[in-house]
Amino acid sequence: MTLKDNPDTDEQEFNLEKISPELLLKDTALGFDSAFKFAVDLLDNFSQVLYGSPYALMVATVSVLTGEHLLLEDAPGVGKTILAKAIAKSLGVQASRIQGQPDLLPSDVTGFSIFNPETTQWTFRPGPVFSQIVLCDELNRTPPRTQAALLECMEEAQVTIDGTTHLLPNPHLIIATQNPLSQQGTFPLVESQTDRFGLSCSIGYPQIEDEIKLAINHGTADQVLKIKEIGDQELWLSVIRTSGLVHVSEAVARYAVEICRYTREQPFISLGASPRAAISLINSARGVALINRRDYVIPNDVQVIATASVAHRLAVDPPHRPQEIISNILRSVAQPRP
Repeated sequence: MTLKDNPDTDEQEFNLEKISPELLLKDTALGFDSAFKFAVDLLDNFSQVLYGSPYALMVATVSVLTGEHLLLEDAPGVGKTILAKAIAKSLGVQASRIQGQPDLLPSDVTGFSIFNPETTQWTFRPGPVFSQIVLCDELNRTPPRTQAALLECMEEAQVTIDGTTHLLPNPHLIIATQNPLSQQGTFPLVESQTDRFGLSCSIGYPQIEDEIKLAINHGTADQVLKIKEIGDQELWLSVIRTSGLVHVSEAVARYAVEICRYTREQPFISLGASPRAAISLINSARGVALINRRDYVIPNDVQVIATASVAHRLAVDPPHRPQEIISNILRSVAQPRP
């Protein structure tokens, strides 16, 4: 930040263009202890509605802590929508739901302009994407042009309609679920779409004891209504900014970048991880550090979240699987020494 005296007045002028992003973050961030508690409370809430899926719970928590958009990929009926609802309920912010279907139009997502004959003017009516948390249920059941309506929302936090740009609320988180592509009536997400999801994971089927508990209690839909709200818009935004202050050394950042670059060098990977993936991986590792009550990132944080952050972005040749490839890469890329 630079500061200079104004010769005509006693006031001082600030050159806002030269204020460092880190300083701007500090002005509105929480203390780390408060962020640690927020992370623990989130995990506790999520564990009340999703049994036996610790990795999915961790990934969902990192998504909230860092503001990375989340894609839940799995078979129907394993709790994807329940987890997404628990996220919205925990944060106590405005949430909306978009149900994927083949005839869903882009305007059903972003909104539309309607002519008012009384005022002879066009009035914009915002769509569900203008909520702070947007649940896109079964996103891959919507046609490609409707999926594309989310591209600008996810990358630039804005919507452009009829030549006018409308800003989305801050923070803004999209949580999408999708069914396996082998099922009928699905449209694969294009690479530019999946690359905008910072994190992706599957939930998997529960253990038999957990499934018995679910069967006896009619699932956990009622439990979502009972979990406590642990924050609001202002607190959530402060937590995201706090996560941005978690220290990442150059050695750890290089380690994360090398993991992403390694995916571009394999002959059986037709599309490797982009620079956006490296940025997201480091950002997500900061969230893992907060969960572990640390204000700095270690190589293990990168390893823990690498599959959820990178695997879904890869286009691989069969019979290779992206998750297995990331596991092999983690064994191949040397960790930085302390």
